[in-house]
Parts: sequence; C-alpha cells; structure tokens
Amino acid sequence: MKKVSILGSTGSIGVQSLDVIRMFPEKFKVVALSAGTNIELLKNQIDEFRPDIASVYNEKDAKALNEINSFGTEILYGDNGNKEVAVKSDCDIVISAIVGFNGLIPTLEAIRAKKTVAVANKESLVVAGEILTREAVDNNVSIFPVDSEHSAIFQALHCGEKKFLKRVIITASGGPFLDFPKNKLDEVTVEQALNHPTWDMGDKITIDSATLMNKGFEVIEAKWLFDIPTEKISVWIHPQSIVHSMVEYVDGSFISHLGKPDMKVPIAYALSYPERLALESDTVKPVDFSGLTFEEVETNKFPALSLAIESVNQGGTYPAVLNAANEVAVNAFLEKKIKFTDISNILSKIMDKHNPLDTNSLENIIEADSWSRNNTISMISPGVKKL
Repeated sequence: MKKVSILGSTGSIGVQSLDVIRMFPEKFKVVALSAGTNIELLKNQIDEFRPDIASVYNEKDAKALNEINSFGTEILYGDNGNKEVAVKSDCDIVISAIVGFNGLIPTLEAIRAKKTVAVANKESLVVAGEILTREAVDNNVSIFPVDSEHSAIFQALHCGEKKFLKRVIITASGGPFLDFPKNKLDEVTVEQALNHPTWDMGDKITIDSATLMNKGFEVIEAKWLFDIPTEKISVWIHPQSIVHSMVEYVDGSFISHLGKPDMKVPIAYALSYPERLALESDTVKPVDFSGLTFEEVETNKFPALSLAIESVNQGGTYPAVLNAANEVAVNAFLEKKIKFTDISNILSKIMDKHNPLDTNSLENIIEADSWSRNNTISMISPGVKKL
C-alpha cells in the first residue's frame, strides 16, 4: 500500500486525485493533506480519509478546523505546514498540486526528503526546472508527470531510445477562442475565457489555456522533465483533445497517446507506475475517436506561447519573471481589472524590463519572482488602458 501526501487537496487536481484513491482503498492511504482556504471541503476530506496531518493557509483557519476536527488529525498552517505535508516521514509519494509559485518550495522539500513526486504544479518546473531536476538526480528521486500531455510523452518515450528521438509534439485544444477573430479578443469576458471546450480545470489554468500560456509552460516542463531542447518540441492545435501528445522518431514513426479528456487517467498512472489501475471508464467506440484534426498555432493571435518559449531560450530568471507576471495579470483579468489581450502585453513589457539572474540559486529565483510581481502590480494599478 502506498502512502500519499497531497499538496493542494481542495483544488481540481487534488480532488480528482482523491477520487482515484477512493476507488482503490487497498492500494493507497492518504497520510497528509494541504489546502488553502476551502476549509469546508478540507474538513470533509479529513473526515473521509483521516490523514495524520493537514495544513491550511493561515492560523485562523487552522484554529477553526481544530475546533471541528474529530479524528485527531494534527492541523498545521502556512509554509511550515506545507513543508510538513511534503516531507512526512512515512509518505511514499507526494502529489504536488498547489497552483502557482507557492508550490515550488514544498515540491523542492519533498524531493530533498527523497519522496517520489507526482507533479501537477507546472509552475515549479517553469521557474526552477534546473534546480528540481538536479535535486531529483542527486537524491535518486523520480518525478512523474501528472499533466495529461507530459504523461503521454512519458509513456511514448518508452517506445524508443532517446538517441532516436526526432521531436516531441504537445497538443493543445486551442481553448475557447480558437475560432474567435483576433481583432475581437480584447472584448472577451471572463465568463467566455473560463468556458473551456473540453477540460474542467481551475480558473487560473483555464485562463492560461485560453491564452495558450499553458502550452508555453508545458514546453518548458517538457524541456526539464525529459531533458529535451526546445527546438525539438512542437505545439499543434488539436481541438478534440483525444491525442494528448506525440513523439516522433528519426525513422518517421509517430507514437501517440490517445484517450478521452479525463485527468484521472494521468493521475492514476503517476500514482501506480509502473502498474496501471482499472479505472471505471466507458468502452470507447469508433465514433469517439473520429474526425481528429490538427493545425498550426497562430502565434500572432496567441503571443503568450512565443513569450514562454522565448523566456526559457533566453535562460536565467526570465521564466520565473514570466510566470510571476502571468499569475498577477491572470488574477487581474479574473477580477475584471484588465482586458484579456492585456495579459500578453503586460508579460512582454515586464520581460523587456528584466535583468536576468542565474538560476543556480533558489534565492535568485525568489528575488526575480518578487521583482516581477511588484513591477506587474505597479504596471496594472494605474490602469492598463495606458499600455
């Protein structure tokens, strides 16, 4: 039986991870959970799974949760609480599902504690992929991808030796604005941007999918997870979201991973690797996989993708700066303070202002993140109509 800690248990990936664990009580035991401020949902998770420890964002919520905690779960809070969840001594695998930069430190702590990590927190790899992958090697730790695209690549790479790899192709649904006129994008609403055509995700990642920043981040993830240069990574639009990614080998063979859009599939594979779990799923019919199409990305319409690739090619702390600015800008859009098209405009301007630092130091990454957030907030606060 594997003992599991979940960082971000009340988010979309955390909830679906618990769905998988619930199906296989003989295979998995939850020993630690961390959440933000969704105390009611976390309480229900504690009641059901009875972990040894649980952590919340602030002390006030920790005290409130302690008052209604009837199972003896130790309630922690803040950064230290996340760390304790990540490094719990009897944990076998940590699911890293905190959204955003806040997931970096606990993910790194889990690796340093020699825990297997199932990473859904793509921002950690975006801003500190060099550090995380180096620490994983030094500590003999496996990092398993939870993103459907990277899980697909991980599986397809088993079909050939790395020296025969020609390129990796990451697929993108195109989000809600694939067929939307470019000159109308500055008019789209938050509600429209959150209406993803195929995936049910949290708000932040859904907006990233609408701008295609999500795909840019996935290119950076793939670079670090699989040690592949960005020039060997392509992004194709695939609106049906059936082919999750492909690997092309030098002999012209394409190995693709197909499946209905369901995050429980890559979650289950990361939890059970190298085994596969018998998930409850409908039998696929030919019609389910019919009419599959692929097309090039219109990078002039979705500039965030190019900005992400440019950031990792420039190196240093550019990806950290891009990620921080994106988190602030996406939040501002969700709060209806800026327009949809302002997101990429802001990111471009912030990157132009940045003097990069090297990424051998975690302190440099944290400094770049803070610099970017402060400058992005300053840029937004007077009103983005001036941009």
